[in-house]
Amino acid sequence: MGLRNRVALVTGGGSGIGRACVEALAAEGAKVFIVDRNTAGAAVAEELISRGHDVEFAQADVTDESDVRAVVQRLDEFYGQLDTVIGCAGVSGPVGATAEDITVEDWDRVMAVNVRGNFLVAKHTIPLLKRSDIASIVFLASDSALVAFEGMTPYSTSKGAVLMLTKALSVDHDGLRVNCLCPGVVDTPMSRADLGRPQGFAGTGLPVIDAQQIGRHAAFLASPVSAPINGTSIVADFGYLARSAQPALEFS
Repeated sequence: MGLRNRVALVTGGGSGIGRACVEALAAEGAKVFIVDRNTAGAAVAEELISRGHDVEFAQADVTDESDVRAVVQRLDEFYGQLDTVIGCAGVSGPVGATAEDITVEDWDRVMAVNVRGNFLVAKHTIPLLKRSDIASIVFLASDSALVAFEGMTPYSTSKGAVLMLTKALSVDHDGLRVNCLCPGVVDTPMSRADLGRPQGFAGTGLPVIDAQQIGRHAAFLASPVSAPINGTSIVADFGYLARSAQPALEFS
């Protein structure tokens, strides 16, 4: 996909969809810089390095501008280039609660990670990305940016904001492609915890996506192969958003 020896920064790359993105990029020959507040990202980097990939890890909190600034400076000093950013760092916040039971602290935390974090990463990486001839940003949003699910008000609101952040950045920055992925339920530790399925989704009947598949979708959007795609969202939900809420009309 034209990513060999390109440099990618992946936030939230220590687990879940973020890790899948790291692995997909590394498989394409990219040099990957993992940013995660969890030190599990270091183990991911070590494993991929042992398999011959060029991967670095930096621990940082994407809601902290000084952390983000320092990480981007470190990446620039280490690689001297940046070609793509994939923003995967995210939290679900309170799940199963409605507005009257959601604390302001919980609300602010979701917005800080899912919206402010992506904004800060974009703000501080755009100057580096402008040097690249294939500059791109891919944000991980959700199908809940487009439809509301019960008990997920902060999460759905934050992902809707990510969708509009995508459009706004693409309009403001010529030569930089910005897109977002909006998957349905992806089998990750976070979704298992949120939905009370610690052993996974087998037998539930839910339309669940493998994280590795989303990782490959993100690598495609990050790559020059997808050059005409800009300022938009791609939904991966098995076509459910395309379906009418009405029962079958049973035409005669």
